[in-house]
Amino acid sequence: MAQGKIGVTTENIFPVIKQFLYSDNDIFIREIVANAVDATQKMKAMASKGTYKRELGDLTIDIAVGEAKLPGEKEGEEKTVKTISVTDRGIGMTEEEVDKYINQIAFSSAGEFLEKYKDQNIIGHFGLGFYSSFMVSQKVEIDTLSWRANAKGVKWSCNGDPEYTMEKSDRKERGTTVTLYLDSENEGFADRYKLESLLKKYCKFMPVSIRFGKEQEWKDGKYVDGEKDNIINNCEPIWTRKPSELKDEDYDKFYKELYPMQDEPLFHIHLNVDYPFNLTGILYFPKIKDRMDLSRNKVQLYCNQMFVTDSVENILPEFMTVLHGVIDSPDIPLNVSRSYLQNDNNVKKISGYITRKVAEKLEDISKNNAKDFEAKWDDLKIFIEYGMLTNAKFCEKAMEFALFKNTDGKFFKMKDYRAAIEANQTNKDKKVVYLYATDPEAQYQYIENAKNKGYDVLLMDCQLDAHYVGLLEQHIPDSIFVRVDADIIDKLVEKEEIKSVELSEDDKKKLQEEFEKILPAGNKYEVSLQSLGEDAEPVSINQGEFMRRYRDMAQVAGGGMNFMGDMPAYYNVSVNADHPVIKKIRESEGGLSADNQLLKQVTDLALLAAGMLKGKSLTDFIRRSAALLQ
Repeated sequence: MAQGKIGVTTENIFPVIKQFLYSDNDIFIREIVANAVDATQKMKAMASKGTYKRELGDLTIDIAVGEAKLPGEKEGEEKTVKTISVTDRGIGMTEEEVDKYINQIAFSSAGEFLEKYKDQNIIGHFGLGFYSSFMVSQKVEIDTLSWRANAKGVKWSCNGDPEYTMEKSDRKERGTTVTLYLDSENEGFADRYKLESLLKKYCKFMPVSIRFGKEQEWKDGKYVDGEKDNIINNCEPIWTRKPSELKDEDYDKFYKELYPMQDEPLFHIHLNVDYPFNLTGILYFPKIKDRMDLSRNKVQLYCNQMFVTDSVENILPEFMTVLHGVIDSPDIPLNVSRSYLQNDNNVKKISGYITRKVAEKLEDISKNNAKDFEAKWDDLKIFIEYGMLTNAKFCEKAMEFALFKNTDGKFFKMKDYRAAIEANQTNKDKKVVYLYATDPEAQYQYIENAKNKGYDVLLMDCQLDAHYVGLLEQHIPDSIFVRVDADIIDKLVEKEEIKSVELSEDDKKKLQEEFEKILPAGNKYEVSLQSLGEDAEPVSINQGEFMRRYRDMAQVAGGGMNFMGDMPAYYNVSVNADHPVIKKIRESEGGLSADNQLLKQVTDLALLAAGMLKGKSLTDFIRRSAALLQ
């Protein structure tokens, strides 16, 4: 039996490992199983090249839980500890290889190591995958036999300090068994259901079969082992196959495997590229409907079928983190800081490639299956708007396939809609006015007024639209987007100057004061007397596009724009001097006075149309209306 110290210049590497990896200590099972997969894959490769000429036999990796005895705290005492073992039938190791790959860890010093890599995840990147086992173990054993002819078995053990023992083993089967003797704080990992859950999280698609005992059966009031092997992974997930080999039902089945409780996706994109980087995967478009479901952690990142993370914000563009699916690439740096990820050239190329492929898929559907694209638009529009708002390259491409939908339910591509409205909805300043509604029922009167003028009204009922219309104004030349209730229709699409009634400064001040007495408190109002024609409303109350849009944007954005919510709302009050009722009020005794019941009535009608008549004011309006009808 040989004894020695692991080749590190620091006295104890293990506290370093635990300090870095404690928050992710369940990752140990991924690392140990990944090593077993590597050893098995190397065995397959040697057999395929003829280096190894004997039968490979069963290459399934076995995971087992159990118990073992270790020395207790007092001499002569023993304690029972939980164990986890991982057994492969791969290439195994000779004594020299154990010494090289297990005993020699070349770090200069713990202090320098901690300072240099304080922001980084060290597993794998520095060859410490095996040593992650000490995050949960008080002792670890390796029992291994090399594939080489006449090799002797080797048993290595370590109690979580630099000292180890290495001795001969009577192992007869090629391969390696790693046994973890769990410490008291982590013995819960030996629970069958917890360990199986971790295996399915980290190893679900590893390329070598992984067996965890037998499948459970319900018998005599309890679960017992059945006869069928419990294989926990799918070695050939569909992203590793060619798209030509797959049918739509294959993609649907895989989606249900990934997300068993989710609605069916709208469609999928199969990614497959080998130059200038390697990338495979499948992305699914979920149904988002009329809410912005910003739940991340739906796209899973793999490296050669080994699960790495479901936090892909630094790899996918932000708007694509709402997609579902899988990305697998050996070219993404997996164990470095986020800042490194953001600056890595491969990551930038991959992000750009995925953005382009998603845009191409959407464009293809819009061109070749327009009806299907229209049918899916209500589910897609939030995703597309989100992408356009956050990614300039995607926005540029999306301007070609994004749709407008009007209040009659008709769809248009952007350039087609421009051609349809340009002649009739160009204002005196040569700007094309895009009218839109956010709530067709609440804004019905305004929509009808616009239609009576021959204008078309878009439906913009997505919660991102307050930001989106601003983006469109930047990308569509000579355009203005205004909500249909932002002003009277003749002022929204202003073909000529609206005539204002000339009033002295005193009369203007009095008009303002009288209306402020009958309008709801807490807001700011700009009252004007205008010549709008006999058919226009006697009094109109509107919140201007600019201020209302920014208030809507503040509600979506939060953060620094929340100050908008503390500011009073501003409204324009237009009094139509041409309307017969206003003429009658002006000619009556007292004129436009707050005491005039008829003025209160038409003002309340305007407030009612604007959704601003509530509480006691609404009750007073109903009683006054009844009295006026008598």
